[in-house]
Amino acid sequence: MFLPIGDIPNPPGKAYVNNVLICCNVAVFVLLTMPMTSMRVDPHDPLLIDYLRLVGVHSARQMQELLNQISSYDLFVFKHGFKPACPSLSSLFSSLFLHGGMLHLAGNMLFLWIFGDNVEHRLGALRYLLVYLFSGVMATVFFALFQQDSHVPLIGASGAISGVIGCYFVWFPRNKVKTFVFLFPFIMDSYYLPARLVLGIYLIIDNLLPFLIMRSDGGVAHGAHLGGFFAGAGVAYAFDLLPGVRRGRQLRQKRSPCEDPAASVLERLQCFFDNQRFSEAVGLYFALKGRRQRLQALSSHVLLLGDYLLKSGEYDAALSLFRCFIGDRPTDPALDRAFIGAGRALLGKKNSLPRAHQYFLAALDVTKNEDVIEEAKFYLRRINAHTGDD
Repeated sequence: MFLPIGDIPNPPGKAYVNNVLICCNVAVFVLLTMPMTSMRVDPHDPLLIDYLRLVGVHSARQMQELLNQISSYDLFVFKHGFKPACPSLSSLFSSLFLHGGMLHLAGNMLFLWIFGDNVEHRLGALRYLLVYLFSGVMATVFFALFQQDSHVPLIGASGAISGVIGCYFVWFPRNKVKTFVFLFPFIMDSYYLPARLVLGIYLIIDNLLPFLIMRSDGGVAHGAHLGGFFAGAGVAYAFDLLPGVRRGRQLRQKRSPCEDPAASVLERLQCFFDNQRFSEAVGLYFALKGRRQRLQALSSHVLLLGDYLLKSGEYDAALSLFRCFIGDRPTDPALDRAFIGAGRALLGKKNSLPRAHQYFLAALDVTKNEDVIEEAKFYLRRINAHTGDD
């Protein structure tokens, strides 16, 4: 068993929306689930007939035996949980705040507490709430695609939380997750493991394989977990790509007249540099189509363009440029400078300290240059001054 119990580094400040979501789920359980679980079913409740028909009760004796086993909460879940065979918009959202028991709630809230704060810090409060709800809805819809005739209600926050985990998987690959490993009698201890290893186990071993192998979910909605994870990961990738694409389109309008259609990319860039026309050089670089064209530019030119964008406060464009450099030139001797540049770009953006942390660590991994090492450590110290352990 692998049980996450914390992560590092953590962002500064409080994750208010994440804490409110945890409180809401706990409040619903304490104020609604627990009291209704101890309440007997009202035999005159009109919803009871549909419930009895669903479970296949055909005699008075069967009905009496069932009434002795179920509670008012079972009927409440039957009404407000999401049933793929008869979906409703209200149950699509209400189901996200209902849980089947204390362990179900505790497991979900533990994962939300560990992984939600970093993601909220990256997105901001309102966008985090929207992504959380969007992931929950997508998780439920994905589950319903494979259970279209089911009247069994789906409940729980795990689909939405899986979306948060998907974002974390994309944005914080170098984070460490404090994990309790229980492989009795050989290992019973806590270790800091790479985030993507822990979340990969969660995705593949705990959800994908059971989803592919098992005909039924056995009480666990593996399909919802997968749908939520991929929805969250998709949102994270979109947030990474769109700002740079949008800014790149704007910068393409600033091409210099010295751009000769017959000249090479290297010649055009050199022309812009010689004439101190850095803005137009940036426009030319963002206009290049594909890796092959971008590789025609000198690494030194690309890094200078990145530094120019940083000094101009164009952090999204700078981040997009350095990310292209890292993807296009993985063996370039100046790769360490590109990691530093990407980290500096993120330092200029709101709610991006944890992501900047990843790039500075990457610079340390690939460099042997003492100046780069010192610069990366300098920025890491600045970030670590604002972070702590969950």
